[in-house]
Amino acid sequence: RARAMQKAFKEAGVSVDWVFSGRPRESYFDMETFGDFRCFKGLSFSINAGQIDPIKTVTEASFKLLLKDVGTLDLRGYDLIISDFEPVVAWAAKVKKVPCIGLGHQYAFFHDIPKVKNALASYAIMKWFAPVNFAIGLHWHNFGQQILPPIIEQNLSPKQATSKKALVYLPFEDTQDVIETLNSLPFDFILHSKDFAPGTYNNVQVKGFSVTGFHESLSLCDSVICNAGFELASECLSLGKKLLIKPLKGQIEQTSNALAIEQLQYGYVTQEIDAKSICLFLTTAKSTQVSYPNVSRLIAQWILEYPDKPFSDLVEKSWADVVVQSDLIEDNNVTPVRVA
Repeated sequence: RARAMQKAFKEAGVSVDWVFSGRPRESYFDMETFGDFRCFKGLSFSINAGQIDPIKTVTEASFKLLLKDVGTLDLRGYDLIISDFEPVVAWAAKVKKVPCIGLGHQYAFFHDIPKVKNALASYAIMKWFAPVNFAIGLHWHNFGQQILPPIIEQNLSPKQATSKKALVYLPFEDTQDVIETLNSLPFDFILHSKDFAPGTYNNVQVKGFSVTGFHESLSLCDSVICNAGFELASECLSLGKKLLIKPLKGQIEQTSNALAIEQLQYGYVTQEIDAKSICLFLTTAKSTQVSYPNVSRLIAQWILEYPDKPFSDLVEKSWADVVVQSDLIEDNNVTPVRVA
């Protein structure tokens, strides 16, 4: 989202300073487009073997440092703050009474969308994690709500892919276990990982992290196996890739994303990364392609008129030309479906 919004803001003549949090500065890559960006520790989840470790998450959280960063972040001279569910900037804006817009998938959960039940405490925490004056939620479908389609980099385009390879991106799983599972299957895979040496491991080609490298791998494969995050699934849908997602256990956003994918019939869901599930997916899966507009450009144009231009105008314009073409959705084998 940040890369797409940076391009849109630049085209609109808007000057933006960027702040990132959640991981060390050296863990970011291909960041030239953001100039002299700033980094904070912020807050993040601790993950162990494909699920959230709640005890480690709390013990490793530095609330004292968070309060210090919120207090020292200088917001003087800014007309508007935009937070993609980032707590340091959002809380600094709230404390210092600077207008702040929330822009991200998590803000869609403030609306009536597919959600995991019996998780009221988690949704309450989500509401206070990065508080804003006005929230813009993003999702794959509008569900009759005032939310927007996904923000997708416009340089992505469907290229001729080979069905003989599948892209695997499972950063929250144990990479060694994943490779051993893939080695037991009669298919070829490209796996992107930051904690495993690049190279060829039988039928698995392991690559490191880079924006261009990942997009190149994505263009080569017609199937994608990943966790249930929002960004990659959005790219897969826009490119018409067959999609198998495995939600991160204990993470409400991902489990709700899996629920939405199932309800929309936009892809397939598995609770475990095992040979049987992957084999069934690669031999039987059908694809869905959703054509989304240049949402980042529409948002940038709307922000130039904020708060005078009604948000409903942006919502209506964003969904007007969204079209779903699917071999997966029942009774939709020929005619494209326009999202109302």
